[in-house]
Amino acid sequence: MPFKISVLVFLRNKKGEELLLKRKKTPNKDCWSPIGGKLEMSLGESPLECACREIQEETGLTVNEKDLHLYGMISEKSYEGTGHWLMFLYRYKKTIQTLPPAMDEGHFSFFPLSAIPDLPIPETDRQLLWPIYEKYQDRFVAMRANCHPDQPLNFQIEEVI
Repeated sequence: MPFKISVLVFLRNKKGEELLLKRKKTPNKDCWSPIGGKLEMSLGESPLECACREIQEETGLTVNEKDLHLYGMISEKSYEGTGHWLMFLYRYKKTIQTLPPAMDEGHFSFFPLSAIPDLPIPETDRQLLWPIYEKYQDRFVAMRANCHPDQPLNFQIEEVI
């Protein structure tokens, strides 16, 4: 299976509500998720550069690299049975003021953390991503997960700093 490298970026408004995108495309079509995307590896793009680019492309905001905090890294084996993912997780340290306009990848909304478990989100996000975000967003955590669709989600924390 192919191995893909990507970023997810968590942004919130002044009320502390999380910005989520209801995706029109795979992976996670018709689910709410943080913004993000794949690294442009042919250009040698770093995860931090990718996070800044994705924020600009998806929200129109230009952010300073120092305003992003790398809080996690997850290696997911066999996500949806189609490939392996290495994801870098960032939290934007500042708040955003307005809801970004809809785009070809989907539309945005803000949600309080308490509402997210009731949304249509990927099961890996429900069991792994959001609990990790709530617990480690101001630290750093490295994890690995077996996400094969024919097996129960199994994950292990490798290191916490």
